[in-house]
Amino acid sequence: MDTGSFSGFDLELRENGIAWFQFNTPDRLNGMTVRVKRDMIEAVTQAQMDNAVRVLVFTGSGRAFCAGDDLRAYHGKDVVGGESLVPPIHPGHDSPIGTYDGLRMISQKLNTAVRSLDKLTVAAINGVAIQTGLSLALSCDFRLAASSARLGSATLRFGLLPDEGGQYLLVQLLGLSRALDFVMRKRIVSAEEALELGLVSEVVDPDDLQAATMAFANELASGPQVSMRLLKRSLYNAAELGWEQSLDEIAAKTAVSDHHPDVREGTKAFFEKREPKFNAWLDPQD
Repeated sequence: MDTGSFSGFDLELRENGIAWFQFNTPDRLNGMTVRVKRDMIEAVTQAQMDNAVRVLVFTGSGRAFCAGDDLRAYHGKDVVGGESLVPPIHPGHDSPIGTYDGLRMISQKLNTAVRSLDKLTVAAINGVAIQTGLSLALSCDFRLAASSARLGSATLRFGLLPDEGGQYLLVQLLGLSRALDFVMRKRIVSAEEALELGLVSEVVDPDDLQAATMAFANELASGPQVSMRLLKRSLYNAAELGWEQSLDEIAAKTAVSDHHPDVREGTKAFFEKREPKFNAWLDPQD
């Protein structure tokens, strides 16, 4: 996986295989552009295919996680710095079919790439997470928020739609009735309100967010990676499948996990009354 400064974000590989994505344009509230999205899609794909990566974390800088799309970028002012991971292409949105293509092939692809990861993902919501920023955070498996964070869709304030999957994710997390209330009333909620709604799992002091996120990510990274990745996919599939299909699906995955060295280590550690040491298969080979 490439690390460094790319279009709109910095990426580093931290201890225990934690890939840390941090938006780096606080003066623009970490607004998204086509370049940012395409570079993030590439970086996320690289992270999925790199055995050195176990957990992905997304966070912002300044007072925003990500305040949505940077609308100036759609008027020829995409000036986000950093080295590009992928070559530029036309952003679309120049006609009805151009908007359809731009959404399907670029904007929605980022959240699809995050949702498709087998590796676990964490959004550390340091500040404002609106529209595109909210949908990215909701695409992650876990969300921790600073007490100063605010979350909302609010697309209707511009007459726009939550067109990057936000409507689907909100229904999954809130249920239909509360999702309708959330988007139709253009609500932007505090971190504590988001916790009550179930949009985030934990709220911490802003000064503690990075440490709390690293501790949580390390907990995830220390678990049996093969079984956790199989279980993650099985849980997402279970939300869409019927009972019989879910049983068959997890049986197929169990046929893999039951014969993995991590299971032998976990069983041995149980009888020896010690903590298991999983993931020997990921340790660098001499």
